[in-house]
Amino acid sequence: MSTPQTFFDKVWRDHVISSLGQDTALLQIDRLVLHELSGSQVVRALAEAKRLPDSRSQVFTVIEHLISTLPGRGPLDSVSISGPAMIEGTRLASRKWGFHFIDYDDPRQGIAHVVAIELGIALPGSTLVCCDSHTATVGAVGAVAWGIGASEAEHVLATQTLAQSKPKTMRVNFDGQLRPGVYAKDMILALIGKIGASGGIGYAAEYTGTAVRSLPIEGRATLCNMAIEFQAKYGFVAPDDVTLEYLAGREFSPKGAAWDQAAAYWKTLPSDEGAVFDKEVYIDCSALRPQVTWGTSPEQVTTIDGLVPDPSTQGDRESVIEAQRALDYMQLKPGMSLMGLPIDVAYIGSCTNARLSDLRAAAAILKGHKIKEGVTALCVPGSTPVKRAAEAEGLDKIFKDAGFEWHESACGFCGHIGSNRFADQRVISTTNRNFKGRQGPSTRTHLASPETVAASAIAGCITEAVRS
Repeated sequence: MSTPQTFFDKVWRDHVISSLGQDTALLQIDRLVLHELSGSQVVRALAEAKRLPDSRSQVFTVIEHLISTLPGRGPLDSVSISGPAMIEGTRLASRKWGFHFIDYDDPRQGIAHVVAIELGIALPGSTLVCCDSHTATVGAVGAVAWGIGASEAEHVLATQTLAQSKPKTMRVNFDGQLRPGVYAKDMILALIGKIGASGGIGYAAEYTGTAVRSLPIEGRATLCNMAIEFQAKYGFVAPDDVTLEYLAGREFSPKGAAWDQAAAYWKTLPSDEGAVFDKEVYIDCSALRPQVTWGTSPEQVTTIDGLVPDPSTQGDRESVIEAQRALDYMQLKPGMSLMGLPIDVAYIGSCTNARLSDLRAAAAILKGHKIKEGVTALCVPGSTPVKRAAEAEGLDKIFKDAGFEWHESACGFCGHIGSNRFADQRVISTTNRNFKGRQGPSTRTHLASPETVAASAIAGCITEAVRS
């Protein structure tokens, strides 16, 4: 009788080309996704080395990092001075080499990790890499995906392979039923708050449990997106009926008999009963409340009605020092209530929380209300299909009537790439990182769910949504 295996063990096994010793193997890479920020560098390096792509049909390029989000944007409108050259370099190389290319005006355009799921580029049991730390997002459909550097991407482009050391396995059990107003973003922030920003080092994290199984793919994507925020290289949910229903008919999903064959294989992938993980973590979702960060790391988080902690309570000496630095930067004092803390900006966007269900949740709170005078509010949909679907439902009108700016899809203001628009302001944001300067010089970012961001925009301060 064979030893029970985890989902990750099975996918790893099926992609090993050769063993390199010491738990390292040369793996087959099924999909390479490139965006213009790093993709332009990768294709230029390959050309300078006088090499050719090994498997062009497995390479996908998107314009999403540096393109402007402003309505009416043009082909080279960028948030960065160097952006136009990078955009055009990626565009020309993609056309020259015949990659699957999604340009700024393509109706499929969007953030790489959003469109990879929407289009069926990422599939259960596949391996996918991209020069972006949040590539694990696509683990939502049961892919094993991770971020890589430009030199690694050049290697994948030339060989469709990559050497990897096999990590340990972690199972995160999210059990219980979520309360109304509690979302996947609250689940993942609670997890990071529990195990710390270093709790996933050396692990591949599988999310499971009753709360995960009840989540749609979009919620699962939020969980997988922030695996890197506790330093897990991989984060994923094993495929189930929700996965197959979502992927059926997608542009790059298998069709006909190939679909039947693939689906039969995917159903063999979930972790076997009795499979042993190197680490187990348990979160009781029935007790979860909306979460909001108070510091400069996603691990510095509390419930929305919580108080700013005293740094001396934060553990070892290094953690105490980091907590004090965070409070100084965030201009907060121990014992302060986060509820009622005035904000300058409310931001809904990024590969974490800018999908259709996220916009629906925010719109449900905004409908019939206006944002507080003096607050700047922006919504940047995660993809053009999300934007168009939201507009078809009238969500854009709700956002705009409330006082939000309604932008085109791109990475936007998730990171500080060139715009100082949020500089030295307090922002409540649906993004994934609250590091110092992440959204602009001296910008103080609080991470939260779309519903919490919408409610805070109306109140002009951090607050919990009032549900009728």
